[in-house]
Amino acid sequence: FDSFAVLYSPKDKKPIYTVEKLNRSRLVDAKDEERTNRFYEEARLRSDERSSLDDYRSSGWDRGHNAPAADMPNQYAMAQSFSLANMMPQAPENNRGVWAKDVERATRRFAMRAQGNVYVFTGSVGSQGTIGHGRVTVPAYLWKLVYDEAGHRAWAYWVGNSNNAQTGGVITYDELRSRTGY
Repeated sequence: FDSFAVLYSPKDKKPIYTVEKLNRSRLVDAKDEERTNRFYEEARLRSDERSSLDDYRSSGWDRGHNAPAADMPNQYAMAQSFSLANMMPQAPENNRGVWAKDVERATRRFAMRAQGNVYVFTGSVGSQGTIGHGRVTVPAYLWKLVYDEAGHRAWAYWVGNSNNAQTGGVITYDELRSRTGY
């Protein structure tokens, strides 16, 4: 994609993780973009390797962005962010609550203050089963790693994929590596 990269799992039919480069300039451009909400199946993946819109329909799970729509600097990038290749099944209250407010918003706020580029890796691990005929894996945990290039420091958020999840503060890069194996 133009504004983010995806490492995708055809087996789980969701991203393993995504990577974005954020900075003040990019986020200022993103502030004026209107959210499109036009989710689509990723035609660049074989049909047996991708999730479908029907997999999410009536599943009780949101289509949770890995690379958030609010980070996208233009309409084209915004549209790309709605590819199901960028989605993971996410608990609705988590997606719209703790994840959006305490993780994504905090990451954007930091990137707006940072002295340079901030690299953001977002992913999920574990399994709470699957949804749909395509058997899309529902992750047990969501994570976001933030690397401040100018400050040479990194930290991560680790959140359970449930409606009553809390952030519990940040963890170190080494702790994230230990928990994910990445």
